[in-house]
Amino acid sequence: MSASPLVEQLKSGLDAPICLTWELTYACNLECIHCLSSSGRRDPRELSTEQAKAVLDELAALQVFYINIGGGEPMVRRDFFDIIEYSVSKGIGVKFSTNGAYIDTEKAKRLTDMDYLDIQISLDGADAATNDVVRGAGSYDTARRAMDNLASAGFGPFKISVVVTRQNVSQLDAFKALADSYGAQLRITRLRPAGRGADTWHQLHPTNAQQRDIYNWLSAHGENVLTGDSFFHLNALGPALPGLNMCGAGRVVCLIDPIGDVYACPFVIHDEFKAGNVLDAGGFTRVWRESDLFIDLREPQSAGACASCGAYDECQGGCMAAKFFTGLPLDGPDPECVGGDADALLASVPVSLVPRPSQDHSKPARVPSIVAGH
Repeated sequence: MSASPLVEQLKSGLDAPICLTWELTYACNLECIHCLSSSGRRDPRELSTEQAKAVLDELAALQVFYINIGGGEPMVRRDFFDIIEYSVSKGIGVKFSTNGAYIDTEKAKRLTDMDYLDIQISLDGADAATNDVVRGAGSYDTARRAMDNLASAGFGPFKISVVVTRQNVSQLDAFKALADSYGAQLRITRLRPAGRGADTWHQLHPTNAQQRDIYNWLSAHGENVLTGDSFFHLNALGPALPGLNMCGAGRVVCLIDPIGDVYACPFVIHDEFKAGNVLDAGGFTRVWRESDLFIDLREPQSAGACASCGAYDECQGGCMAAKFFTGLPLDGPDPECVGGDADALLASVPVSLVPRPSQDHSKPARVPSIVAGH
């Protein structure tokens, strides 16, 4: 079955992004081993408060109705509340992702009093032992404390955001039970080999058998679980999972990084997928509507090596970022192709030809036991 008419229409791009992710800072109190943006240290070129507000003015003019704010840890910025309150005042809703370290009782109350605000607490293990190996010692307790504070303040249904790894696939039921216990909503996303994830993906990404477990679990629970269309590559296994099920990079989604660079999506922070900067002439609007990269991404894409596969219309060839950062051709199979079509290709790619992330704001490296043992 071919893609839906809506998906085909969205592939050609929109006047404004449906989903815009904005990483406010590379500064972070944690050093997660799969961090997409290799965050840790602040970039001194970060957009100022006034520059950030000017971008929001532009997004409001484009009628962008909500933005995803992340980092790094966005609440590290001293002007965090100034920025999100200004966004809401312009009619732009905010969904922000946080590790919860700065959500004390006072800030939980302040967040609860705001309109058009959604919060995602990041957690990558249903227990401290699983979570803290990936996100750092004490991070599980920190996230749970933030959830408790939001619940006590009466925030409402916040979200618990989980990156699915080889180590936590078996905990999906536990994650769902945890979310339910708070009246929260579970959001699970795919692990991408971007940022520091480029160095840990081979040890952390789910096995082929686990991919089927994820598909079966989402088939049973997907109507009540958010995925951000992370798992459309699994549609080759059977009926399509809920969602648009397409790569929206440069078509309906994009990323603004802390210094204003605009990338095709949050998972390809690399010079090859940089379309421009919000401080350039014409601002974000010109980048979104006229950049050569985004115009090219909106052209019909070749099925390439997947053209002869009967599941191509369902899986759409998988994730562009996952291919790029594992050294596979963009018109080749997804590295986690459930049919195993990428296995031989992955094994044959020389390490020297695998692209490296263009930026690294990591703190001095720690060697996590989950990786050191491999």
